[in-house]
Amino acid sequence: MNIAIDGPAGAGKSTIAKILAKKLNILYLDTGAMYRGVAYYVLKKGIQPNDRENVETILDEITMNIKYENNLQSVWVNGEDISPFIRENSISMAASTVSKYPKVRLKLVELQREIANKSDCVLDGRDIGTFVLPNAEYKIFLTASPETRAKRRYIELIERGQEQPYSQILEEIQARDYQDIHRDFAPLKQAGDAILLDTSDLSIEEVVNSIENICKF
Repeated sequence: MNIAIDGPAGAGKSTIAKILAKKLNILYLDTGAMYRGVAYYVLKKGIQPNDRENVETILDEITMNIKYENNLQSVWVNGEDISPFIRENSISMAASTVSKYPKVRLKLVELQREIANKSDCVLDGRDIGTFVLPNAEYKIFLTASPETRAKRRYIELIERGQEQPYSQILEEIQARDYQDIHRDFAPLKQAGDAILLDTSDLSIEEVVNSIENICKF
């Protein structure tokens, strides 16, 4: 059984997917973290994310493993656990950029499908229901207003002790939305058979309950 959860940045996909997977006692695959892993390596090599030629050149250097311990996913790139570093804003924007490149997506989609074919799991991302797993049993498209998503991100950063103006966060989210929606290959969009769920005015518990009702667990 596969549950595909898609939507823009800050809609709550990862948080909801983790809780849902834990309640159902199945795997959670954070596909966004995998793209962040590529972005991390690109920046570490001193390559600009918008330098498509050089990004694609180093893809063969990247060995990525996804490990699960105590229901937590960690991302390992070339033997290094990079999970503590991939939530930084610079990584987020770089991930959005490199994810536009077909060769990057194809490299990671192959791994994502391999995991999904072997296990019951919840996957979240931008194109799970439309491209990665078009035959997933359940498809949810989570969204929220840009202002709501920026506020959530602002609070998250404050809780981590990081300072960033709300206006800058909102601008970055809007820029990422545009980039994700308008990329040529596997853009962010709602699958025709996905259920739309706006989380702007919903608590985490309400969103999880809504998905459980949709999927009839």
